[in-house]
Amino acid sequence: MRKAALERTTRETSVFVELALDGSGSSTISTGVPFLDHMLELWSKHGFFDLVVRATGDLEVDQHHTVEDVGLTLGQVFREALGDKIGIRRFGQSSVPLDEALVSVVADLSGRPYLVYELDPGQERVGDFDTGLVHDFLLSFINEVKMNLHIDCIRGRNPHHMIEAMFKGLGRALDAATQFDSRVTGVLSTKGAL
Repeated sequence: MRKAALERTTRETSVFVELALDGSGSSTISTGVPFLDHMLELWSKHGFFDLVVRATGDLEVDQHHTVEDVGLTLGQVFREALGDKIGIRRFGQSSVPLDEALVSVVADLSGRPYLVYELDPGQERVGDFDTGLVHDFLLSFINEVKMNLHIDCIRGRNPHHMIEAMFKGLGRALDAATQFDSRVTGVLSTKGAL
């Protein structure tokens, strides 16, 4: 089973993440940011990743440090669990609807971090969650995984639906990208390395 765990502590946050890529979608998540907990639970369920996240942070300042550091730590753990990438499909994509929202997610585990984020939630908050933090979370995550990620919200009105569809789609796209394919010899690149 491809899995990894990491505890990362700074003066702003303390984050523990444990991840199994070949799981069943079970999760135990507690970050102190309920909306983030909900999104990570969806990511885990729809990606079939087993996930444990425990985080504490300076939430009295705001949610930014916690959200960003959870993304960073999850990215580090994901990259470690992925290992040498030998035999994986590398690319994954998913389009996920949620009522009026439709979001496309395309991932490439290329070793080159790049984020295209075309999801404008149309408002600054969902409950007490700053919707701008979704971009910060993703940027921290992809920089550590070293992956190329394109997010396109095709349509949507409700910001919760748009962000939720994106997290579900991200789980599904990464599930596809991390799957082994018996036709792949080494890594799926003419360069011979990812």
